[in-house]
Amino acid sequence: MLKSKCQMRFYEELNEFLPLARRKVRFIHEFQRRASIKDMIEALGVPHTEIDLILVNGQSVDFSHIVRDGDHISVYPLFEALDIQPLVRVRPHPLRVSRFVLDVHLGKLARYLRLLGFDTLYRNDYEDAELARLASTERRILLTRDRDLLKRAVVTHGYYVRAVEPRRQVEEVVARLDLYRTIQPLQRCARCNGLLAAASKQRVWERLPPETRRYIETFWECGECGHLYWEGSHMPHIRRFIDGLRARAGNDMPKTDSVAEPNP
Repeated sequence: MLKSKCQMRFYEELNEFLPLARRKVRFIHEFQRRASIKDMIEALGVPHTEIDLILVNGQSVDFSHIVRDGDHISVYPLFEALDIQPLVRVRPHPLRVSRFVLDVHLGKLARYLRLLGFDTLYRNDYEDAELARLASTERRILLTRDRDLLKRAVVTHGYYVRAVEPRRQVEEVVARLDLYRTIQPLQRCARCNGLLAAASKQRVWERLPPETRRYIETFWECGECGHLYWEGSHMPHIRRFIDGLRARAGNDMPKTDSVAEPNP
C-alpha cells in the first residue's frame, strides 16, 4: 500500500514533546490509514489538551478533521496575547472556576495550590482512569507529568507540568493558567482540601502547644479533617512568596494580610 504524506510544523512549547530532529522545523510525516488530525498529532507525542489552533492548508480545523495526502499542517499552543476568535479554536472555553485534580507525582504542588485557595483533589493512589473521570465529570483541570494521561478523549482541560521542583511547578501553573487574580489564601486545608473556618481560641485551647497559647490569638479549623491552622514563624516567607505571585499580575493586587500555618 502506498503511503500518504503530509507536512507538519509545531510551534513554541509544543516542540518540547517532539524528538530533537522535528523541533521548530517543518517535517514530512508518512501515514497509511485514514486518521483524524487529533489521532495523528497525539501519535507524535503531543497531548490534545496543549493545543489551541490547527491550520490545514491555511484553514483552521477541529480535531475531527481527516488528514489527506499533501496536507500542510501547522499546530499552535495556547494564544495568550493574540485574538484568534474568527478561527476554529480546538481548545474548549476556559472553565468558569479553576478546580484541579493532580496525578500521583504532584503531591507537593497540590499542597501549594490548596494554600493559594484552589479546590485541588489529590491522592497518591489515584489510578489514571479515575483521574480522567474526575477531570471530566467534575469539570476539573487535570495537572500531570504523564503526557499519555492527557491524551484520553474524556479529558478536555489539562496541562502537562514541565517543572520538577514544586515551587517552580506552582509558579508555572499560576502563570500558564493566569491564576494570579484568583489566589485566595486561607480558604483550603493543605492536607485534605477541606474548607477552613475561623475557630475561637477558647474552643481549641486544649489542642494548642504552650507557646501557641501564649502568643497566638487567631485560628482556623478544617471542616473536613479538623486540622488547626494559625500564623507561625514560617509565615513571613510564605507571605512573600504569595505576594510575589500576585505582583506578577500588576501592582494593583492587594498584599497578603494573613496566611495560616498548619500546626505540627
